[in-house]
Amino acid sequence: MGELTKTSWRNDAVAKVTGKTKYTDDIKVPNALHAVPVYADHVHAVLRGIDTQAASEAPGVVRVITAKDIPGANRQGQIVKDFRTFADDRIRCHGDVIAVVVAETREQAIHAAGFVQVDAEPLAPILDPEEAMREGSTLVHEELGTNIINTHHVRRGNVENGFRQADVTIEQDFRTQWIEHAYMEPEVAICIPRPDGVMEVRGSMQHPFSTRRFVASLLGAPLADVEVVGVPMGGGFGGKDDTAALVCARAALAARLVGRPVRMMYRRDWSIRESYKRHPYRVHYTMGLTKEGKIVAVRCRIVADGGAYCSVTPWVTWRSTVQCCGPYDVPNVHCDTFGVYTNNPVTGAMRGFGSPQMNYVIESMIETAAERLGISSLDLRRKNMVRQGTTTITGQKLDDHTVAMEQVLDAVVKEIGYEEKLKKNARGAGEAEEMYGIGLAMSYRGVSLGSEGVDFCAAMINVQADGSVIIETGVHENGQGAEAAMILLTAKELGLDPERIRYRQSSTSVIPDSGTTVASRGTIMGGGAMVMAARELKAKMAETAAPMLGCTAADVRFDKARLYAATGSAAIPFNDVITAMFKQKKFPHAFGVFRAPTTSWEEEHGQGRAYFTWVYGCQAIELTVNRRTGKVKLLNAVAAHDVGTAVNKGMLEGQFFGGMAMGIGYALHEALDVRDGKIMNSNLNSYRIPRSMDMPQMKAIIIENADPQSPSGAKSIGEPTNELMAPAVANAVYNASGIRYTSLPIRPKPAEGGAR
Repeated sequence: MGELTKTSWRNDAVAKVTGKTKYTDDIKVPNALHAVPVYADHVHAVLRGIDTQAASEAPGVVRVITAKDIPGANRQGQIVKDFRTFADDRIRCHGDVIAVVVAETREQAIHAAGFVQVDAEPLAPILDPEEAMREGSTLVHEELGTNIINTHHVRRGNVENGFRQADVTIEQDFRTQWIEHAYMEPEVAICIPRPDGVMEVRGSMQHPFSTRRFVASLLGAPLADVEVVGVPMGGGFGGKDDTAALVCARAALAARLVGRPVRMMYRRDWSIRESYKRHPYRVHYTMGLTKEGKIVAVRCRIVADGGAYCSVTPWVTWRSTVQCCGPYDVPNVHCDTFGVYTNNPVTGAMRGFGSPQMNYVIESMIETAAERLGISSLDLRRKNMVRQGTTTITGQKLDDHTVAMEQVLDAVVKEIGYEEKLKKNARGAGEAEEMYGIGLAMSYRGVSLGSEGVDFCAAMINVQADGSVIIETGVHENGQGAEAAMILLTAKELGLDPERIRYRQSSTSVIPDSGTTVASRGTIMGGGAMVMAARELKAKMAETAAPMLGCTAADVRFDKARLYAATGSAAIPFNDVITAMFKQKKFPHAFGVFRAPTTSWEEEHGQGRAYFTWVYGCQAIELTVNRRTGKVKLLNAVAAHDVGTAVNKGMLEGQFFGGMAMGIGYALHEALDVRDGKIMNSNLNSYRIPRSMDMPQMKAIIIENADPQSPSGAKSIGEPTNELMAPAVANAVYNASGIRYTSLPIRPKPAEGGAR
């Protein structure tokens, strides 16, 4: 069965490609009402009152709900409870919801929403994070006494001494942009008040357990009185946590107040207006190097615009801080990071989670430094990269897994012919209209939550009397293929065909809270728990089978739907052992838990074992820049990542290509047009994501070094593939045009010829 895990397989493929999959909006519930959000056209204002009379009297309207109707807590949040489910005292951003209209039809609800009147006193918005940090600045949340959400630091060595040792010092400012997750399925929820008193919630959200917390808190109900049931999702990319949970909570409140099922489905413009984005960063970075190319000091200051509410800004910026020097061994580091409240769109979790911004900065600096020193950027990387036994900038020794940094770099360099193609770089010279360039970037990424959270996950296996198998985990299927990964790992461990294993969609009332399905933790944490459950089941089955096989339980082996003695030819069908267990009044049922190995963190100096293991990756891209039009044409891209153990090769390659495509969008296409706190391009016809014809040829190189700390040997890949393409593109554009772009997205101007 080991070879089976190397093939492409997906349990829900047929249903999805034939259109049979039922997403949340496809679920039909009799007697359901429709709810829609109401916004006010303010970015920052004191909220004096909301007049719902006219809307309440509109045709079909059943109820108009505002903050005063909440029986529980209005303020929610995963770290700081500052997120208003309904605006109550102030409007703090353009996406604040002031009311929800509930009506017999969706059209009636949308029509009535226009009759809700808001009495508000406009306030000057705080839109610049640097200004927001200054003393005396208007506060977004007066009760907090500051606009600084959080600070993080790294202090290693003596940075002043380090810069004195430097022969070359490079200093540069960088900026990155807000971007939209652009999932295909907008936020949608349907909530059903059940006769047993439980509020049943089905929705397009990637964290059933935080959704349950938000709903229960808003309703003032115990967690056990809310059941969130998993539903197939049309993408999330980190964007369906806080916002999607709030949508579910508002729909649940409406259902509770009217005593009928309520459906709430967002339009694209509501989704883009209200949902959180990737943080825009401002980074001031200084790097000191010896003339031989050794990095001796780094000083950096990172300012992240958190928007109006905290969301997970402290966790996002913590990862940026831990990885502020990229995959390089730097002896002297001084890093200060700030997350800041403004009245801009809210920012939060997005694929990459604080690393795409910093990798763009660091890998741009590496190329600049190499050119300044007159040495190869590959040589510079190899002189400084982390290796087996290296101590990271936070004091973590990398000696308990394979440090594959050089392995992934070498794989990409060889596959794309990097060193030979460097000679073709135009650097803005020559007369050709198309200027060629090739660029590369590499990274290491801490796996799963690390010290930013409590990291453990549960799984269950329930073998039926006929030998068929039902499994469930605490991670969520967001569209990434988590279910298939769990099935394949179970099949491999038990020696079964995956077709006999059925994955049960998770429910918060059945499986323990296993944390959010973010941080690329689905396969490593969920899969780890699944393997632990399978091993527990095997131990139970082996106790029953051992007397039948004439061996000890420890000598029983599982393969090809049979149980064997380690020595000899005796074998018993898997199903016969299950039958024997039922006759002996033993349940073939197992519960497994994977607890992530211990991590640590000391906040003042930014030191500790930040993550229990790391993923190593490298990506390169070839492109041309049109000297006359500025158009960037992508030719070829290669990525190599050490995934630990590959579980499902086809899905793995899909993660590679999808991550690279999103990275290309971040590099060249995507940017929210935010003016005075309002998003101007609030639909996908004006927010530019890459199209299929924008993509280059792409190749995925899967590097496998089984991780000894992972029960399955697998690590993570969802986010690593997304964090490297922007710096690779930036370096390639420089090598084509001779222009170093220090802000994203990169958009060479027509006839610039690279001359900016």
